[in-house]
Amino acid sequence: MAKTNPKVIARMKRIKRIRKKISGTVECPRLRVFKSSKHIYAQLIDDVAGHTLATVSTLESGVSGDSKEGGKKSVAHKVGMALAEKAKKQGIDKVVFDRGGYIYHGRVKSLSDGAREGGLKF
Repeated sequence: MAKTNPKVIARMKRIKRIRKKISGTVECPRLRVFKSSKHIYAQLIDDVAGHTLATVSTLESGVSGDSKEGGKKSVAHKVGMALAEKAKKQGIDKVVFDRGGYIYHGRVKSLSDGAREGGLKF
């Protein structure tokens, strides 16, 4: 019988607690963040229709950079800027930030700062 990591279980509880309070619409979608040990992903989600409006990650060729020159935080900042650019093309300027159960610190904060610099309001 496999045991689940307690940190993962605690994060899933935080996600449920956050999702009770926030929801995205077409006018004001939810900016969802997911991070792994190597990459960071961001999505704009319309929860009413259940559609993803835009997505950006470090796996994309235009966004990924050398993490040695500025670290993972600088790459996360680029992801936020790229997501804001995609959102502006779709006419989205206001979002609800969903940190995905992570602490608002480090790469998550850097991504949100990049999105704000790109023109998103939250």
